[in-house]
Amino acid sequence: MIRITIIGSGNVAQHLIKAFAKSELVEIVQVHSRKKEKLATLLEFDKITDTFEDLKEADMYIIAVSDNSISDVSQQLPFQNRIVVHTSGAASLEVLDSKNRKGVFYPLQTFSKDKDVDFSKVPMCLEAENTFDFRVLEMAAKSISNVVFAINSDQRKALHVSAVFVNNFTNHLYQIGQEICEEHQVPFEILKPLIQETAEKVNTLDPAAAQTGPAKRNDSLTIAAHLDYLNTENQKNIYKILTQSIQNNGKKL
Repeated sequence: MIRITIIGSGNVAQHLIKAFAKSELVEIVQVHSRKKEKLATLLEFDKITDTFEDLKEADMYIIAVSDNSISDVSQQLPFQNRIVVHTSGAASLEVLDSKNRKGVFYPLQTFSKDKDVDFSKVPMCLEAENTFDFRVLEMAAKSISNVVFAINSDQRKALHVSAVFVNNFTNHLYQIGQEICEEHQVPFEILKPLIQETAEKVNTLDPAAAQTGPAKRNDSLTIAAHLDYLNTENQKNIYKILTQSIQNNGKKL
C-alpha cells in the first residue's frame, strides 16, 4: 500500500482525491487545504489539515497548487528526504525544494470542477531523480491510469505548450464560434456534431491530412467574405492569423 498526502484543494487536487479513493493500492493519508470545507464532501474531515506542521508521514506528497505557489509550498514542508512531487505541466523539477527527493506527477488532462473525468484514460507523465522514487510514482500512477509515461522536464514543457494549442486555444475558438452564432440567433448545438467529428478524426488521420476549409483550398472569395462578415477586430485578426498559418502549412510566418 502506497500512502500519499495531497497538498491543495483545487481542480487537480479534487480529481486526484476522487481517483485515488477508488484505488486498491493507494491510501490517502491526509490532504492539506487552507479551506478545509472545500474538501468536506470528498473525504473524512479528520484527514484534512490546514497546517503544514500537522502533516503525517507518507510515502509520497503531491503538491497540487498553482505553478506560482509550488516553490513556496515545498519550502514550507517541515520534513526532509521524502518524495515530494508537483502536478504542473509547465514547472520544472527544479522548482521543488532540494531538502526532499523531487519528482513530477503530471496528469495531462483538462479538469473542470463540475465535470467528472475517467482517470483510467488520463496520461500520467512522471519524472523523478532516481529509479526507486520513479517506481513509487509509477505504481501510484498505474493504480489510477492505464496510460503512464516517463517524461523529463523539457519534454513536459513541449507537451504543455502543445496542450495549450489543442485544448485551451481550441476551446477559446469554440467560444468565439458560439458568440457568432448567438449574435445571429443560430443555435450553437448545430455545430456540436462537427466539433465531435473533428476531434475524432485525429484518432485515424494525421492532423495535416485532416485539414479542410477555405484556407486549405485557398478559396480567396470565401475568406474575404468571412472577414467582411465578422463584427470585431479580434475575430478578424484571429481568422487572418489562422488562415495564414494553414496556408503556410504550419511553417513560421
